[in-house]
Amino acid sequence: MTLDIPRIEQLLQDGVRDRVYPGAVWAVGNASGTTASGAVGLLNPTRPDEPMRLDTVFDIASLTKIVAVWSVIGTLVEEGKLQLHTPLGTFWPEVTGHPLAQVTTHKLLTHTAGLPLRANLRNLYGTDPQDIRDGVLHEALHRDPSRAVEYTDRAALILGYLTEYLASQPLDLLATTRVWEPLGMAETHFGPLQPELVTRCAPTELDEESGTHLKGTAHDFSARLLGGTCGIAGVFSTLTDLSRFLCHMLAPTQAAFGSTWIAESLRIRTGELTPARGLFWHPAPDTELREDSWVHYGFTGTGMWINPARGRWAVLLTNKLHFTRDREPLAAVRNTFRDAAFRISE
Repeated sequence: MTLDIPRIEQLLQDGVRDRVYPGAVWAVGNASGTTASGAVGLLNPTRPDEPMRLDTVFDIASLTKIVAVWSVIGTLVEEGKLQLHTPLGTFWPEVTGHPLAQVTTHKLLTHTAGLPLRANLRNLYGTDPQDIRDGVLHEALHRDPSRAVEYTDRAALILGYLTEYLASQPLDLLATTRVWEPLGMAETHFGPLQPELVTRCAPTELDEESGTHLKGTAHDFSARLLGGTCGIAGVFSTLTDLSRFLCHMLAPTQAAFGSTWIAESLRIRTGELTPARGLFWHPAPDTELREDSWVHYGFTGTGMWINPARGRWAVLLTNKLHFTRDREPLAAVRNTFRDAAFRISE
């Protein structure tokens, strides 16, 4: 069985030509490891002497929700320290007596908790981390739980706080010790990055305050406001590390989260409500592979897919945010890449 590598390479080169992103790295693999990978374009479009490389470090944005929050939650569930359908107010004193008390971890993971959709933490709660935490955990709900699927970053922020309460450790330490170190993800970190990693980091959006593109500092304003670490975003990683993460999902070992958590997450958990969701993962859209392929994206231009039925995974990392916030050009590239990655010919 063969992968159409020329098709993938041409697709991604066309994206560079069309200024969808300055550059991209990609990999496709199975439970045993990476079967194909590549890099196209430039790290920085103003520096033709700096090509995009396989070891480029990316701000993975909302993939933080998977590689940090979802995975740490999985370890706590499998240890019996957290039950998905137990209301938070019955065991978490910070939310007892507040609207969030009736919400369950399951509802947060499926975006059916009825949380407020507003996300500008600074405008709502100021800049003090404790004030932000109190504000997020105590605010009224937008609607009754289980009435609608409404994506909001608050779900991941709350779950990050929950992991810290249950384990009595900060989220960055939990992700490192429970997931990244056991899986050999040595270059995955919450930012800001150390100087030696910044040199390999793909720059994202222009920072108006400094007049330079962000590099090694999270693009997400919530992550920056909270010192770099939060459940919403803030993690930097590489193609190799994310490939290790996805290999583990297809062939779990005793390290990190296990097969039960993976299987429970990669199935529809929202019933008749739409759009359909698993636990933080969602079915890959607009494809005949919909029921088998699962995906999560990052706003900076990152994405990863897994298809357990076919025993394959795929990663595509770009810094499209260097050029634009427009989602549509990259969406077309992502969909074509996904189909090429999972439709292999005899």
